[in-house]
Amino acid sequence: MDFTLSPEIEAIRLRVRAFVEEHVLPLESDPANFADHENIPAARLEPVREKAKKAGLWAPQAPKEYGGMGLPIVAWAAIYEEAARSIFGPLAIHCMAPDDGNMNLLARAGTPAQKDRWLKPIVDGKVRSAFAMTEPHPGSGSDPGMMLTRAVKKGDRYIVTGHKWFITGAEGAAHFILMARTSDEPRRGLTAFLYHKDQPGWRILRRIPIMGPHEHGGHCEIEYDGLEIPEENILLKVGDGLRVTQIRLGPARLTHCMRWLGFAKRCMEIAQEYVGRRDAFGSKLASREGIQIKLGEVAHQIAIGRLLTMHAAWKLDQGDRARKEVSMAKVQVADTLHQAADVAIQLNGARGYSKDTILEWIYRYGRSARLVDGASEVHKMVLARFMREEGRDFWKWG
Repeated sequence: MDFTLSPEIEAIRLRVRAFVEEHVLPLESDPANFADHENIPAARLEPVREKAKKAGLWAPQAPKEYGGMGLPIVAWAAIYEEAARSIFGPLAIHCMAPDDGNMNLLARAGTPAQKDRWLKPIVDGKVRSAFAMTEPHPGSGSDPGMMLTRAVKKGDRYIVTGHKWFITGAEGAAHFILMARTSDEPRRGLTAFLYHKDQPGWRILRRIPIMGPHEHGGHCEIEYDGLEIPEENILLKVGDGLRVTQIRLGPARLTHCMRWLGFAKRCMEIAQEYVGRRDAFGSKLASREGIQIKLGEVAHQIAIGRLLTMHAAWKLDQGDRARKEVSMAKVQVADTLHQAADVAIQLNGARGYSKDTILEWIYRYGRSARLVDGASEVHKMVLARFMREEGRDFWKWG
């Protein structure tokens, strides 16, 4: 398998690199460009997003007929990583979670009418979206089979009652994809629904405080108390909820990895720049063997994560679900992001721990990588199950 980028994709990657360099990186240097929750305010982001649209660098994952670039997943890998040289880069070109995963899901699973109503406004950047699945104990987390939120059919509508939490981007989102139980069947008991923020019967209880920084819209706790959803707003069919989660979460986990690789590389960029000019005890830090070993180890881990990510992207493009490949990439890159931020802070000393660089922002953000979209332990269990079932063929070629 050849992971050399095609001339077309390489040209787009270089355009994204230049765009981030010129229009996005400068935003990080001004404290006024950080909102209360340590992300960029929408008003300051919007002019940059308009420039991305005019440059033809908007929504790489979305279908062309709905306003995106319609690129294959291997192209996402290269472009998302390049965009994430800046912490605001994925937002600037519209490939940040949770909208990123929701666009991909709606493009693959929505009817034409659903795409017009629910997908097109997200692609256009006119609304934000959220995916409501996770519940507090004893409800569903990594195991969707534990879901307690229920949708009961009444005529041509479903009445939803239940409780969700850590719903990323919920505050300010207009379009929601909601997972709820419609029966007690083990494999066909869940259904995916679409609803708009203005529909009655639900409310945000709180924006949950986190180590931070927050994505736009935070991570919210939601209560459903009689939300009515018409049958036409069911995604796929009744009982297809597990299938919907599989369609969304596999690629979404991998797009996290793509962005995290960009953040990890940025940490190394900041670290290398500093040790290259910092003198201590008669020599540059960069000349010290111990410093070189730290940097070399992180570079090594980033390269491993990159290959695992691209391999999984390639398999997804071939129509494979790539479950074990995605899990391997998720575990590797989540660990690597945390290591890259930690090493960069250590090498920058007090400067790294301060807010004079974005390292502490990435460090706090990166700690969630080993938790979101399935904790690392869950993905290792997935790999163990595949190895048990496949034996020596776990490592087969092709």
